[in-house]
Amino acid sequence: MVKDQFVQHIQSLQNKICANLEQIDGKAKFIADKWERPGGGGGTTRVISNGAIFEKGGVNISIVQGELSPMAAQQLKVNGENFFAAGLSLVIHPFNPMVPTVHANWRYFEVYDAKGKVTDAWFGGGTDLTPYYLVEEDVIHFHATQKKCCDAFDKKLFSQFKAQCDSYFSNHHRGGERRGVGGIFFDHCRGNEEYSLDFWKEFTEANGNIFLDGYLPIVENHKNDSFTDANKYWQEIRRGRYVEFNLLHDRGTLFGIKTNGRTESILMSLPPIVRFDYDYQPAAGSEEERLLNLLRQPREWV
Repeated sequence: MVKDQFVQHIQSLQNKICANLEQIDGKAKFIADKWERPGGGGGTTRVISNGAIFEKGGVNISIVQGELSPMAAQQLKVNGENFFAAGLSLVIHPFNPMVPTVHANWRYFEVYDAKGKVTDAWFGGGTDLTPYYLVEEDVIHFHATQKKCCDAFDKKLFSQFKAQCDSYFSNHHRGGERRGVGGIFFDHCRGNEEYSLDFWKEFTEANGNIFLDGYLPIVENHKNDSFTDANKYWQEIRRGRYVEFNLLHDRGTLFGIKTNGRTESILMSLPPIVRFDYDYQPAAGSEEERLLNLLRQPREWV
């Protein structure tokens, strides 16, 4: 079954990603926290903190099911009595502001009627990069990795999902300022005459499998870069924007809260130290301003 195969995939992928992040950090280890959801199912939250490179991060899987509340059904724009959801979600916050934060998630949903029949099913996911200082070669590499993966399935998918990423990860309340430099984002990918549900399963799994190829070389390039207190201050300002997006706009956060998800795992994505200075503006002509200007107007990288 699609459901069982995807569950096996995210369990294996969690092990792979955690092992590789531990290896490159060289100091900290992931701590596993298994949990159960009162309404059905559970998951494993794996958290790393105070490492040589990673200040805080989590690679979580959840496999949950239960009654589909009216509020959740309205948010998902579906009709049904019960649901099943399985996914892997990760956020990595490095200590060094020259190393970007990264986020990714890959998920599968099923909706059932009162008799237990599947009435709807879809895949979603994506990954995006949030640098604090712009290094164009890194962003090009990150996007090129995503494009290569998408092109192996259909060459029209990357541009479509890249545009969706730029649109989705946007702090609309700040005039469309993007959270980062994007990547890809896809959601509600259902089986149809053009692409089967198995197609989307394979596509989603492939995107998870190439995540490390896109991110680890960037970490290697900058993990030993020097930085100042001013650089760290800017990182904390930008982390504040990250918090704003996750709490105000992120669908996964809102869905988890509204379906009685585990709060600690849901809010694991938040960085440990942030700043919310009133009307903070970077110096004119600075690297900080350069990044901010780019975030207000997305561009094509590959």
